[in-house]
Amino acid sequence: MLQIDDVTVRYGDNAAVDHVSLDLAPGQVLAVLGPSGCGKSTLLRAIAGLEPITSGSISWDGADLSGVATHRRGFALMFQDGQLFAHLTVARNVAYALRLRRTPSARVAERVRELLDLVGLAGYDDRLPGTLSGGERQRVALARALAVEPRLILLDEPLSALDASLRERLAGELREILHAAGTTALLVTHDHEEAFALADGLAVMRAGRVVQQGAIDEVWREPVDEDTALFLGYARVLRDEAARRVLDAAALPPAHAVALRRSALVVDDAGPLRAVVESARVTPDVVRLVVGVEGVGTVDAVAPLGARVALGDEVSLRVDVTRLAVPPITAAP
Repeated sequence: MLQIDDVTVRYGDNAAVDHVSLDLAPGQVLAVLGPSGCGKSTLLRAIAGLEPITSGSISWDGADLSGVATHRRGFALMFQDGQLFAHLTVARNVAYALRLRRTPSARVAERVRELLDLVGLAGYDDRLPGTLSGGERQRVALARALAVEPRLILLDEPLSALDASLRERLAGELREILHAAGTTALLVTHDHEEAFALADGLAVMRAGRVVQQGAIDEVWREPVDEDTALFLGYARVLRDEAARRVLDAAALPPAHAVALRRSALVVDDAGPLRAVVESARVTPDVVRLVVGVEGVGTVDAVAPLGARVALGDEVSLRVDVTRLAVPPITAAP
């Protein structure tokens, strides 16, 4: 449906978006993931028609959108703070765009009921935004965005204003809502956990360019370079002999580099790697360790809760192969 072909957006001599190409299939949720200042929000604004593009094209179902005004593109936007009307009830917020389109009152009422049921807020019709939690306000904002059945919904860091536990829970709920509505969506975020929870596909953006794109699990398993691996949440990248030792312990073929999550090495009496504990910290889920591994160096590891592990202890480690990646990692440009 959405085709972005070699799009560049410039501010003077600076290319905020630099020759980006992406495709978004019907019903897919695509996350554009990147650090602040990488150009992802500029790209979203260009798709919405709020930012002129310097070159390239943006089209929907083969029709070029250049010159098509924002309000005629059939897209909806949802921002990180929801931007609800504080003086309007939940029902009137959701109905706002429908009333602008002079939708018959009976259909407006029916559609509002449908959407509040969909987002789990049935019975909230007469509440004001100020009486809602942050997660409830974001669900109202999503219902409002979905009200006019947009061809595409654009989400700009929709969960970043929420605390971590609420963000994690609401991400799963939003994904279910979007799929239940059959809505095609493009999300921009700097939070890889949010992207993984919400999206089907992932495009990693850095310095105005898309450096990698694909299905979530593909990008996760094979980050294209060291910077991408670290940005996706891998804690360290080991090279050469250190990488070969870890891969051998995991019974995997040798490679010149391996990216490790913080939980890739696990304390296990039968593990093949020997290490000395350099620090230990108890968390609600595991004991997080920093260990020195012979021939590998200083790395992160974990032990089960209740494990008696202290500074200076010698431990054995096994490798959790689901927590590492063996991509063609090279230094990013």
